[in-house]
Amino acid sequence: MRPVTKRRWRAALDAAIGLFLAFTVAAGTLETRSYGELAVGLAIVAGSVVTARQYPAVSLGIALAGALAVPFPYGDRLPVWVIFVLVAMSYQAGLRMSRARPGILTGTVFAVLGLPLALVFGSDGLGDWAEMVAILVFAGLSPWLLGRYVRVRGELARTGWRRAEEMESRQRLVAEQARLRERARIASDMHDSLGHELSLIAVRAAALEVAGGLDDAQRNAAAQLRTSAATATERLREIIGVLREDAAPVEPVQGDLGELISRARASGLLIESTVDTADAPPMVARAAYRVVQEALTNVAKHAPGAAVTVRVTSAGAQTDVRVVNAAPPAGPLPGAASGQVGLIGLRERVRLVGGTLRAGPDAGGFAVTATLPHGAAPGELREVDDEAAPSASARALELARRDVRRSLIQAVAVPLGLFAVVLAVAGVAFLYQWNSSDLPAGLYERLRVGQPRSEVAPQLPENQRLARPVRGEPPLPPVPGVVCEYYGTGRSWLDNDYAAYRLCFADGKLVAKDRFAEGAT
Repeated sequence: MRPVTKRRWRAALDAAIGLFLAFTVAAGTLETRSYGELAVGLAIVAGSVVTARQYPAVSLGIALAGALAVPFPYGDRLPVWVIFVLVAMSYQAGLRMSRARPGILTGTVFAVLGLPLALVFGSDGLGDWAEMVAILVFAGLSPWLLGRYVRVRGELARTGWRRAEEMESRQRLVAEQARLRERARIASDMHDSLGHELSLIAVRAAALEVAGGLDDAQRNAAAQLRTSAATATERLREIIGVLREDAAPVEPVQGDLGELISRARASGLLIESTVDTADAPPMVARAAYRVVQEALTNVAKHAPGAAVTVRVTSAGAQTDVRVVNAAPPAGPLPGAASGQVGLIGLRERVRLVGGTLRAGPDAGGFAVTATLPHGAAPGELREVDDEAAPSASARALELARRDVRRSLIQAVAVPLGLFAVVLAVAGVAFLYQWNSSDLPAGLYERLRVGQPRSEVAPQLPENQRLARPVRGEPPLPPVPGVVCEYYGTGRSWLDNDYAAYRLCFADGKLVAKDRFAEGAT
């Protein structure tokens, strides 16, 4: 998508969000004909939407300021549009903030300022405080965390795919180099075996050429045979030289499996072996040699001191190779990281003889298993079995997906956990305040209008009742400077009879006492 088109789409999206929020403000205020609230709401929407893309922390601050300041002038009525604006702008801020710190600082500042204001200046005290906590958690924090999750998920996906492409390219290059190395090793084996046989043919042809009892035609045939063998040897050397130019120099396979295992034992490896390659063709025997050689090298490098079991058996139409090591007693050598190059070369060697190779963890140790058919034709070559060796890029992508899932869990769990903590603290505070503000019924009956405040005060509970009926309270006494105190009636907060005692004092005397309930006339 071209930059100009992308900017237009962004502007259209911002305009749509602004229009929707403006409509919610208008719908919530025109019904009550609160034009001052309408003007304030439209100003909040305009400021938060305009700054949302370039300055998301400012946009979040404007929305939080509106959520904290607007409800106070309207008593127990919370404008619904405040919730819509806060939810939308919190999500946009979480989505567009490159770092989480500005959002956390902004939310913390407004929470520290707003929650005490709701508790002190709210018409319902503790109820307004709990309402403000719910607004900040579910309309502010939850959408912001959801926006952060969506942003992190997108960044992880883009970064993961870029890294996957880089690692796949690097891994293909390493694998190709390992295959070339193994093919050069095979070429060396071919040179050593075929060159030796061709040299013997040339020597025998030369001996026939000078032997007695042959006529001229037979000597000419022997001479042509010698010349052809020498030419074939020279061409084989040239071809092998070309193969070696494409790969790093390698050491050809030398000796047999018995000598290899003996040398490994002499170096300190604990090896139990069973070897039978009598029926194996030369190429299969060399492949089996390379499998055992690479497996023992890996044991010495990554599992020092571990016991090793080597099984090589040839029966019928295939040779089975299995090298298993136990877990190392002291752990792997420090810094001995596996690059998988040796296993890539082994897979190429095994594939070229039509076999399969598997390598992976086995009961705390590691196992390398190869199946090598004796008579595989080129058309029977199998693909490399990579089930036991996932690529590094696949592991990186799996880690990225795990991080995304963790972010999603945090986006859901953090608000719920925070709300549970706040609810528990509020519940404990509510129960303490409820139980410490009960006025015994007998004491209430003994109180008489006109008693001095100094006689009544020592008998009253230490706290006043904050959660009290608000719609059944009788009018205040028509006495100048009257101050009323509220206490509980001793009933449980679970009872339907929700009532309170009211004691009103003026000029240091009790001027009125009342018991009223929610909804009473």
